[in-house]
Amino acid sequence: MPNSLHLCHQLIDVAQEAGRIIMEHYHAGFDVSVKDDKSPVTLADTDAEAIILAALKKIAPEIPVISEEAASQGVIPDIGKTFFLVDPLDGTKEFIRHNDEFTVNIALIEDGLPTMGIVYAPALARMFFAPTPTEAFELELPCNARPQLDRAQKLQVRPPPPQGLTAAVSRSHIDAETDRFLEKFKIAERRPAGSSLKFCLIAAAQIDLYPRTGPTMEWDTAAGQAILQGAGGSVTIDDGTMLHYGKGETGYKNPPFTAWGNVPK
Repeated sequence: MPNSLHLCHQLIDVAQEAGRIIMEHYHAGFDVSVKDDKSPVTLADTDAEAIILAALKKIAPEIPVISEEAASQGVIPDIGKTFFLVDPLDGTKEFIRHNDEFTVNIALIEDGLPTMGIVYAPALARMFFAPTPTEAFELELPCNARPQLDRAQKLQVRPPPPQGLTAAVSRSHIDAETDRFLEKFKIAERRPAGSSLKFCLIAAAQIDLYPRTGPTMEWDTAAGQAILQGAGGSVTIDDGTMLHYGKGETGYKNPPFTAWGNVPK
């Protein structure tokens, strides 16, 4: 496997290229299809995935890849302790609504946990990356700009604000169970957000927590979890343990979880 820092830098380039093709579709217009699970898909999803899969095959051919659109077609490789999880366009509903809150996600999983992650929000020119499990960064990066990694800002979750917490809530998925969970905390603001951007906003000290009771898949969360953990946060399930990956027995579905910044649990 390539050196971790070198691999991370390569994945930044890959995510940016995927973001570039996504933005071409975003501005040019697109048709929307519906997959078997009733979720939407566009050519931006499939074109971005093709770019990422081709790049990963060259960069790390020995590491299997589970990617959303391929998985939806039943193409899921055998995996061991090390594999990639890819969501080429997380937040397709946000993409369709033209609200800019969609991301490209690439995560490296080792022994059940994300150890490296890239989350790129191309419409917002925000590149988040975690080259190791203990550090995370943000870089302003338009689709057609050269990455200047020496300008990246290190991320750290913030202390709980005295006036109360800001909770991220899904723009597309909100329910009464989320309301009941948030009643346990002093919440000053609920901030709707789409895609894996919610994890990154906690890492960037803009939000404090994000509960998710509804269904998600592993490729939806892995890269965001890597960013958040690198910034000092965590993602836990109901029993308090970390959200793990490689759950083939569940079809790679996640249980309910909470993404935490520096919040007393």
